[in-house]
Amino acid sequence: MHRRSFLYGAFVAAAAELAALAEPWPQWRGPRGDGTSAEKAVPLDWSPTKNIAWKTPLPGRGHSSPVAWGNRAFVTTSVEGDILPDAKPPVHKLEGEVFVHPDATAGNRKHRLSVLCVDIGTGKILWDRVAYEGKVYDDRHKAGSYASPTPITDGKALYVWFESQGLYCYDFSGKLVWQSSAGPIATVGMGPGTSPVLYNDLIIVQCDQEEGEPSFLAAFSTKTGKLVWKQKRDDPAGWSTPILVRNGSRTELVCNGWKSIRSYNPDSGELLWQAPGLDGYIVPSPVAGNGMVYCTGGHPNKRVYALRLNPAGGERLAWRYDKGVGYVASPLCYGNCLYFISDGGLLTCLDAASGKLLYEGKRQGKPSRHYSSLVGVANTVWITSEQGDTAIVRAGAEYEFIGVNSLGESVYASPAIADGNVLIRTSENLVCINPRS
Repeated sequence: MHRRSFLYGAFVAAAAELAALAEPWPQWRGPRGDGTSAEKAVPLDWSPTKNIAWKTPLPGRGHSSPVAWGNRAFVTTSVEGDILPDAKPPVHKLEGEVFVHPDATAGNRKHRLSVLCVDIGTGKILWDRVAYEGKVYDDRHKAGSYASPTPITDGKALYVWFESQGLYCYDFSGKLVWQSSAGPIATVGMGPGTSPVLYNDLIIVQCDQEEGEPSFLAAFSTKTGKLVWKQKRDDPAGWSTPILVRNGSRTELVCNGWKSIRSYNPDSGELLWQAPGLDGYIVPSPVAGNGMVYCTGGHPNKRVYALRLNPAGGERLAWRYDKGVGYVASPLCYGNCLYFISDGGLLTCLDAASGKLLYEGKRQGKPSRHYSSLVGVANTVWITSEQGDTAIVRAGAEYEFIGVNSLGESVYASPAIADGNVLIRTSENLVCINPRS
């Protein structure tokens, strides 16, 4: 009897510990905006016929990652319509000359941009709201989507950014609370990419355009949608999402960039510090750890910069690495290691404090393109390919391959983990992986 009571108590304690570690996935790259999850009870093995709780078809085309809070998941999508005779993308310039990107498309068509809420328990679509319908301001990349920015939630409202097509706030019942706009944003005909950041009662967006002259940061009130502050930037077109970093008694908003990597006061937009940029088109988001912020860029140069948050009179650049960085996928700082993936799927691991190479060139499964950003959970690193294969390796300085889980569908979004559920948005469906279902 005593042993039974002890085992029951141990079970209750373990369950309480797991419950305490459960957390929502409220924004791009999760609760801390860096791709890490504190959860422990997560599935590490799935297939199209194994551990799938549900699979819900999604209309249109969207590369935004799912977010989750409580029993609800949210995604956005874009449904393309007919050609509009009066729709014409803006004229773009590159190095002062008129430029048309060979992969730019779809700016001459009607588009319906929608927000969907899905019940995580059943996969049922609870509501589908059209935020915008009509002409879009600019082209997008042929492999991209007008629904690429990931929405963000504070558990009360959902904030959705469609770049030139507006910023929208919905309550959890699907009611539109307000809508706002940052104006037209031109990104060389490549479409939207950066996701919004939530700080206290502000929604902050990074809007880097063309050759830099019209670039800016903007903060909007979560209550009204009104512009609170706007900070001019001079970085050219980019698609990186900023990260909020706690630095002593203050919070900093760190933005990756071509010309400069900059830190701002998120309350006012005041510039706090800046360092040389990565000299290329910037898509990956920064990550932070060990008193540093890590920024990567993969085109045309492959670079990693580790910047000290408090150089104390010394050099801000702690170390750099110039190999193996992907164009789109964001890195992962997890434990004592910094991980990043090449476009072709080769994994590199560095010591995050020193930049020392721990391993490189590790391929998991079949060769494939990689657009999804890395995820760190339960002492493992997840690497999802365009083919829909999620490779899992043990976190740490020694490379240990665990396995590959395939969904058999293309994936451009990044996984979300919430309350033991893994949500993966494929090109056709929203998939929930949960072996307990």
